[in-house]
Amino acid sequence: MMYMNNVLGDPDIPDDACVAIEYKLPQSAKRIDFILTGKDAERKDTAIIVELKQWEAASVTSKDAIVTTRLGRGVREVTHPSYQAWSYAALLQDFNETVRDEGIVLKPCAYLHNCVSGSAINDPRYEEHTRKAPVFLRSDAGRLTDFIKQNVKYGDNDRIMYRIDRGKIRPSRNLADQLLSMLQGNLAFVMIDDQKIVYETALQLTGTATAEDKHVLIVEGGPGTGKSVVAVNLLVAITDREKLAQYVTKNAAPRTVYESKLTGSFTKSHISNLFKGSGAYTQSEPDIFDALIVDEAHRLNEKSGMYQNLGENQIKEIIAAAKCSIFFIDEDQRVTLKDIGEKREIRHWATQLGATVHELALESQFRCNGSDGYLAWVDNTLQIRPTANQTLDDINYDFRVFDSPTALRDAIFERNRAANKARLVAGYCWDWVSKKASGSNEMDITMPEHNFAMKWNLASDGNLWILKPESVSEVGCIHTCQGLEIDYVGVIIGPDLVVRDGEVITDAAKRSSQDRSVHGYKGLYKQDPEAAKTKADAIIKNTYRTLMTRGAKGCYIYCTDEETNVWFAQQIGAMSEEGKALEDKYANLPLRLLPPEEVRPFENAVPVYDLKVAAGQFSDLQTVEEVTGTCNSADYDWVELPDTFRAQPGLFVTQVIGESMNRRIPNGAWCLFKLNPGGTRQGKIVIVQHRDIQDPDTGGQFTIKLYESEKTGAEDEGWSHARILLRPVSSFPEYEAMVFNEESAMGLKVIAELVAVLG
Repeated sequence: MMYMNNVLGDPDIPDDACVAIEYKLPQSAKRIDFILTGKDAERKDTAIIVELKQWEAASVTSKDAIVTTRLGRGVREVTHPSYQAWSYAALLQDFNETVRDEGIVLKPCAYLHNCVSGSAINDPRYEEHTRKAPVFLRSDAGRLTDFIKQNVKYGDNDRIMYRIDRGKIRPSRNLADQLLSMLQGNLAFVMIDDQKIVYETALQLTGTATAEDKHVLIVEGGPGTGKSVVAVNLLVAITDREKLAQYVTKNAAPRTVYESKLTGSFTKSHISNLFKGSGAYTQSEPDIFDALIVDEAHRLNEKSGMYQNLGENQIKEIIAAAKCSIFFIDEDQRVTLKDIGEKREIRHWATQLGATVHELALESQFRCNGSDGYLAWVDNTLQIRPTANQTLDDINYDFRVFDSPTALRDAIFERNRAANKARLVAGYCWDWVSKKASGSNEMDITMPEHNFAMKWNLASDGNLWILKPESVSEVGCIHTCQGLEIDYVGVIIGPDLVVRDGEVITDAAKRSSQDRSVHGYKGLYKQDPEAAKTKADAIIKNTYRTLMTRGAKGCYIYCTDEETNVWFAQQIGAMSEEGKALEDKYANLPLRLLPPEEVRPFENAVPVYDLKVAAGQFSDLQTVEEVTGTCNSADYDWVELPDTFRAQPGLFVTQVIGESMNRRIPNGAWCLFKLNPGGTRQGKIVIVQHRDIQDPDTGGQFTIKLYESEKTGAEDEGWSHARILLRPVSSFPEYEAMVFNEESAMGLKVIAELVAVLG
């Protein structure tokens, strides 16, 4: 900070520019060192992003955007600081809708305040990156000052940094949704830091590997570190270089989902040539592939085939078939007794086959709302390994414990309404009885005391369970969701994991006899009871760890064992039943709900309606009441508005559900409205009521749309509406404008006008 203080000391840098330090990137564990906001010479809102480095020197490498420098006791490969600054700006642009929609200009740069020589950092091979984000050395403090003055001439009198901080965060992109775009060569994901290093290293090894000089790269990374994203990017890049590569995974669910997403754009044969199961190499010729990219390598088995009677060892066969093998692995996601994917096993076979082993790690976290702390808490809580994260305090992730499976199910149903990205899953502790006959009405997971009964995922959906809109009504298991992600996951923890006196205890005997993941446990137990218990304990804990980390935004759980459920609630300091009810009622509300004793209507708060405005409708049979300063505050829940808005009579907050206005109002956004607006409505977004409205999202008689009117003169020399159009503002072309002629427009009532999208 001392160095930046010296840089900012120039009197031409406005004193009212805003500074943010260690700003956390949305959906990520990464932080931007320094941001300065203000306005440029044309008075455009601008944010300068500064990546600060203490390096004294750096060296050039042959890899794109990768340099080496001394960190700690050794020399390491790291991303070029210009690339790092640019990638952080790209992520902010990608995830923050305020930055994108309001056209806030981002200017990234890097400042190496201890570095004297710039020969390596400014080497011509890095020109593409230094052009996007200039780099300043120890002697360049004056040049950095000039760079800042060129881009921030006026102060931040429009609270740019606060607007960025409160901006609507778009969820991280889902790999399955972006797969087609990636295979067509588009950059769907910006790789940052260790992801870029893994990617460039894998490309380099693939480019140099031969049958006589084989290479194996082991990449270790936990949930959400981008293993699959890097793997697919490698598949595209290696294929584009006219080398033979395949993406390999034992899990059938991701491969089936990917095939479903690609069908119609690629032939089935082309898809099958790109994506293979891990047992496909038992008969392969040696070194026939330039690269095999193995995702979820922890799930590899020894034998292949339906009856586990083919081949010798999948790891051996993959390494033998490729000049370069790339294994993405998380040993804590081994979830069956047959899983042999361990780093030591890969090293063993690489040595046997004469391959050179390289090892890297992925740590950048993009699942669980970018919270490494949540993952560490899960590991600590399930007693997989002790960590410092013993509570969820200050961890920005939506984790809840429910008192019944019914409440859990209802919460997931509610979350799923927004984008079909919430699902229920469970430990495999119940027999799949409904599978016996097609169309069976038998329920699999039943808890009569809670009036709860649901089926396991439909056999007809197979591995596409996670995509099917109706599948939210079924319960998935580890085999249908591992390797995939959703926004919210609801986990039913069965009797195979309980807590007694603070100790997590597992029991493989409580698993369903149909569960193949513990197949062979009884035989192993007879041979060596302690070894069998240790192995099964790891499998069960890993299963729940994997299930509890499928959600990008949140994880909700219910434990069938009451003591266990209470214990989990204690670990997070569970809120009161009243608090939980409000949380569920106002999902994702970005404003503070005020307790009744703090409410001063329209002085410090405005009402929040549970209207579920559905870009859309108010829910069935609901009407909008006039809210005045004399209303009874007990009739409503009240929220505190951001500092940029003043509470006043007529304002209210509600949620917009639907896609017909998604270019202005994202599905599920909470918005501020003003009742009975006066003046012209032309070009404004309004809530409208009409008896003839059948909104495409809900079929209701209320809708929210962009208001346009065409007027004509009348006999009394006044005017009337010749036509009123209620236009959608959507990225989906199927939404059409609602048109009302002069006669039908008479019954149209404008209820409220949009003031702002709050988040």
